[in-house]
Amino acid sequence: MNCATPTDITFSFRGFSQRAGVTSDHSDGFGIAFFEDKACRLFVDNQSAVESPIADLVRNYPIKSRNVIAHIRKATQGKITLENSHPFLRELWGRHWIFAHNGDLHDFKPQLSGRFEPVGNTDSELAFCYLLDQMVETFGYIEPSLDDLFTLLEQISPQIAEHGTFNFCLSNGQALFSYATTKLHWLVREYPFQNAHLIDLDVEVDFSEVTTPEDHVAVITTEPLTHNEIWTAYQPGEMILFQHGKPTRHALTQVERLIREAKNPALKRITKADLY
Repeated sequence: MNCATPTDITFSFRGFSQRAGVTSDHSDGFGIAFFEDKACRLFVDNQSAVESPIADLVRNYPIKSRNVIAHIRKATQGKITLENSHPFLRELWGRHWIFAHNGDLHDFKPQLSGRFEPVGNTDSELAFCYLLDQMVETFGYIEPSLDDLFTLLEQISPQIAEHGTFNFCLSNGQALFSYATTKLHWLVREYPFQNAHLIDLDVEVDFSEVTTPEDHVAVITTEPLTHNEIWTAYQPGEMILFQHGKPTRHALTQVERLIREAKNPALKRITKADLY
């Protein structure tokens, strides 16, 4: 979630967390990060978000933030342990960076400089460390603009995606970068606000009663969270930057492997339906 003003995510998280064993099978740990300026509150657990007392706290404690990243894990690489639970956190340029990945990377063995090293043994945390490494290689220790960061991520992300499925959200508290090779959706809630009804729970909220005309709330998720709102699907290889609750920049990168595999079923690791 990326917002113009500090906003709580309790409504969306109630539905989202049901996918950790009730309406889906992503029950191998969960995590959620709430930014407060340069730093963030990070809650992680290797229990399911349905069973975890920490998740129960988040569902009922309206922490307000301009940038939030949550993840429910279905393990493909790495044991079900705390160090393998997303999202992952590192410091760079005097800010916390948060990263969550949905996908599976194969034969991804980048050379790391030693500045950032994985604590666990997932392909996801390795990709995060590699992205940060490339940021320092390119910009040194002087913080670049968000536009320059976007341009770099636009170049690096499809290279990583050559190794498998690479859908991710990344934030430093100033904005939210997102990238999809297979499946992500987004929407912006803004004035005039309307009712929203969760897909995974019979819960509805009238946002017009709890918002102001200045509020803009962008929500990014793998699958839509609500029945009665218009969600936009990412195109394969699409990268979007969200600031102040709105998409401010996007690019469509070349993901030749995905296109090639969609045309030739004998080559693909994912189904053609996953591309849309």
